[in-house]
Amino acid sequence: MKIHNPFRTALVATLGVGLGILLISSVETLSTVLLYLGTALFLSLGLDPLVSFLERRRLPRWLAVLVTILAVLAIFVGIILIVLPVLVNQISQLIAQISVIVQRDEAINDLKQWMQDAFPNLKVDEVFNYAVDWLNTNLTDIGGSIGQGVLVASGAVLSGLFGAFIVLILTIYLTASTPSLKRAVYQLVPASKRERFIDLSEQITDSVGYYVMGQVTQGVINGVLSAIYLSIIQAPFPAVLAVVAFFFSLIPLVGTLTGSTIIVLACLLPGVGSPGIAIAAAIYYLIYMQIEAYVISPRIMSRAVSVPGAVVVVAALAGGSLLGLLGALIAIPVAASVLIIYRQVLIPRMNER
Repeated sequence: MKIHNPFRTALVATLGVGLGILLISSVETLSTVLLYLGTALFLSLGLDPLVSFLERRRLPRWLAVLVTILAVLAIFVGIILIVLPVLVNQISQLIAQISVIVQRDEAINDLKQWMQDAFPNLKVDEVFNYAVDWLNTNLTDIGGSIGQGVLVASGAVLSGLFGAFIVLILTIYLTASTPSLKRAVYQLVPASKRERFIDLSEQITDSVGYYVMGQVTQGVINGVLSAIYLSIIQAPFPAVLAVVAFFFSLIPLVGTLTGSTIIVLACLLPGVGSPGIAIAAAIYYLIYMQIEAYVISPRIMSRAVSVPGAVVVVAALAGGSLLGLLGALIAIPVAASVLIIYRQVLIPRMNER
């Protein structure tokens, strides 16, 4: 191929590469904003079925959105009020116990005696002298590292709270304006293809909404049943463990199994749990996971698009690698949307040829 104007070709190629680099750097710079927007869009699509349900009960959309948002906020405030006092109480007890141990005059001697009994060949006095010398030498660096860690943790907490507030505002706006946003997008499609595009878009948004509501419903069922059963067997902190069961049930595939494992291990905590309680909890969650997989989940997810198991695994792994926990959560509805397009657009076109 003969190039008639090498300079112009090189210039256009250079500008194309520069534009690509600029777009990639812009996406990286705006990654946090895009993550907030994607999270809010995902949540708004999940809340839309509930808003539509209230609208069918003759509530105006603004009131339906307000009721939905207030209900969701009330649930999360209730969870915080359940978990926070228990955490504060346990941390206070731990600090008090540590203070009592440290303030005892015999604490160092008891520790030396325990080390001598556990490791008879260990030179305990030399170990303690080395530890004291090392602490005296590095005390300033340790204090600086702790202070820096506290600042980083505080910054992360403030950033998380700010992000949650931004997502909340975006979710309220997107939920309230979902119909108008849909109409604006539909107008961009040519009139000859608009009807088909609207049909596919409604199927995709409905599928995402039903998936989110289904996951939340499964989480609520698991949390409520866990609270009742853990209270009956006198497990430690049943309300907190029920919250753990609720949140882990929102994670597809391994969420219920992971949450159940954490709860069973929590039932083994010395002083508040026992092996008998842990065994009772393990038996319950083994039975519950079978009921959830074969009874609860199929009934709740019947209105969402079914996704093959292999696709679920691949989608969850890919989404988790790209966006962490949020990516794993939204990967399955995205895969369901791709399947809708595949089944209703690509396959019919291939069959026509």
